[in-house]
Amino acid sequence: QVDLRESGGGLVQAGGSLRLACGSSRGIFSDYAMGWFRQDSGKREFVAAINWRGGNTIYADSVKGRFVISNENAKNTVTLQMNNLKPEDTAFYYCAAGRDVTIATESWAPAYDYWGRGTQVTVSL
Repeated sequence: QVDLRESGGGLVQAGGSLRLACGSSRGIFSDYAMGWFRQDSGKREFVAAINWRGGNTIYADSVKGRFVISNENAKNTVTLQMNNLKPEDTAFYYCAAGRDVTIATESWAPAYDYWGRGTQVTVSL
């Protein structure tokens, strides 16, 4: 079992920045892919993912160039730095861990085994 917990959400004005963190109950980043998803009005949307050992990263087109995902292995933490935030980024953000995630499935929520409880991000005009 892997317990994930997100932190860092909040209210920010458009153009501002937030840094989300996802802590793991144990060291998993060498064996798992980590992803960030967000949900607003029912649909869970892929945001970003990083593979084992922090080698490759992928991003949704909507956040590319604004968000950065990274692993802090020594702290059992994966972070999502969000810059130039827009009102449409408003959502509940979740981190997820998947042991058998592949390049083909990194953006597919069912590929992930463990999920955090999420943190709210609200971007105002």
